[in-house]
Amino acid sequence: MPEALDAATLREALAYYDRWLAFNQRYQRVPGVQAALYVDDGVAFGAAYGLADVENAVPLTEQHLFRIASHSKTFTATAIFQLVEQGRVRLDDTAAQHVTELVGTPLGERTVRELLAHAGGITRDSADADWWQLWTLFPDRSQLLAVLRDSGSAVLPENDRFKYSNIGYGLLGLIIEAATGTSYNAFVQTGIVDKLGLTGLGPELDPNRLGEYAGGYSALSYADVRVPIDHVDTRALAAATGFFGNARDLVSYFSAHFPGDERLLSDRSKREMQHPLWTTGEADGPRYGLGLQVTKIGDREYFGHAGGYPGHITKTFTDGERRLAISVLTNAIDGPATQLAEGGLKLIDLAGSKERGEATGLDRFAGRYASLWGVTDFAVLGGRLYVIDPTNADPAAEPQTLEVDGDKLRVTSGSGYGAYGEAYAFTFGPDGAVESIRGSSGLSMQPVEKFALPDRVTVAQ
Repeated sequence: MPEALDAATLREALAYYDRWLAFNQRYQRVPGVQAALYVDDGVAFGAAYGLADVENAVPLTEQHLFRIASHSKTFTATAIFQLVEQGRVRLDDTAAQHVTELVGTPLGERTVRELLAHAGGITRDSADADWWQLWTLFPDRSQLLAVLRDSGSAVLPENDRFKYSNIGYGLLGLIIEAATGTSYNAFVQTGIVDKLGLTGLGPELDPNRLGEYAGGYSALSYADVRVPIDHVDTRALAAATGFFGNARDLVSYFSAHFPGDERLLSDRSKREMQHPLWTTGEADGPRYGLGLQVTKIGDREYFGHAGGYPGHITKTFTDGERRLAISVLTNAIDGPATQLAEGGLKLIDLAGSKERGEATGLDRFAGRYASLWGVTDFAVLGGRLYVIDPTNADPAAEPQTLEVDGDKLRVTSGSGYGAYGEAYAFTFGPDGAVESIRGSSGLSMQPVEKFALPDRVTVAQ
């Protein structure tokens, strides 16, 4: 169980997270959202919202598959470390020691370690990468080698700075193939996916399972409606971006990176992967290890990865110390996966931020209520009542805390612009359900399912 979270507190946090995700899928106009949380030794939460196929109104399920894109880099790094442990690859080997076509080229001298850390100074996607908008096919092996042999692909000296490179990870895929004598896809399927017994993960688009994939959709930044985007094979860039998965199996895979779990790697290898080597931008921003992003949220540090594929945006955070992993998968090219995953972690931390409250009967106040100005959530977290704005990107940002006073809830914290010191007055029906609330600011609110707008808002007569 996560540090400072008992079973009841975690249950409350996840119950509200479920409602918050459902709201944000609709509010942010994301076709579909799939999420899962792994805690300690199993999946503690899984859900899906919205549609897998908008045109045919197919509901999204927890079994639908997403293209998880750059999550592939974590599998590639895991495979490299497996080969290191087997003595078939060394982190200080140069690429050309394994991929002989690169002998005598600048990128042939980049080391495996530099490639894993995005420290090789290699072009991100080459000078012509319109495969990312499906104007051309992803490169095959010969095309990837042509990019790698091009002197212009070495855009910076090695170890100059962090320089994210899908081409560099494509090269790691070639190194795995040379070291194992088998294809990249076959090696990671056997050595990682099958070893964990996960059927909802795989290294590349599987044409036999097309009916299981959630459709991908374009953005709203340049159009009023989304259009579907076809799934395509990523070919020689599978090691950088080819993987598919569902949220449940993805968090289960990341659980194998918890300390003490040696199904895939020794703890020594995992520590090396998770150790942050490079800042990726601002000095206090996210960092990068060997195949893993390292991010600080609040006071805690998480490792994991994001993924961006034409039509799908995905994110995973893992806290090895608390044995917790969360994944959120979205099927839009502008999907807010990172925000939605961070929201779950922040709600869990908010629920466990104080000693558990002892008040009873709080659930009768909980729910979502609406006025002309928007919606307000009353949520029970850690045995306490909070007022939360579900439209806020951070659901734990300055939440109002409440104390029960009969059928009123007095505001005991929050901004001075808010309702500190005032109260929400609840009216309950004969069945005990909330009929209405007189808000702390004097506005009336109704349960959101009962709230309806007229054709035109006019002054009451």
